[in-house]
Amino acid sequence: MIRKYFVPALMAAALLTGCQAPQGKFTPEQVAAMKSYGFTESNGDWSLGLSDSILFDKNDYRLRPDSRQQITTMASRLAATGITHSRLEGHTDNYGEDSYNEALSLKRANSVADAWAEGAHVPRSNLVTRGLGKNTRSPATTRRPGAPKTAG
Repeated sequence: MIRKYFVPALMAAALLTGCQAPQGKFTPEQVAAMKSYGFTESNGDWSLGLSDSILFDKNDYRLRPDSRQQITTMASRLAATGITHSRLEGHTDNYGEDSYNEALSLKRANSVADAWAEGAHVPRSNLVTRGLGKNTRSPATTRRPGAPKTAG
């Protein structure tokens, strides 16, 4: 039986973050898969930063075709190791009105989540999205499924 782990994915336009498994550790296969994509670990939390300029055109929420392919491929590989849940938080640059940037960042997070669900072959409901606009990324927090959501 494949154990399922919760991996929050944080996006600055796309910063992906993995949290600890309920048992406190990812499997060696999961760690190897995350490392192969450039994830780094800090205090049991795994993250990957992707620039919004790589993923999206200026003021657009639609993923560039090559970015969409990279996300679906990565999601598929991570899901094959049992990582089937993600959290994506969108960010934007510091230009423009707050309300515009907040809406754009949520649309971007949703675009990445849609590609992730497609690649991982998981229900879209496994993916949580938030748009944080031009707010600076806060440090990722570790959270297990069912645990209270912390600020971040």
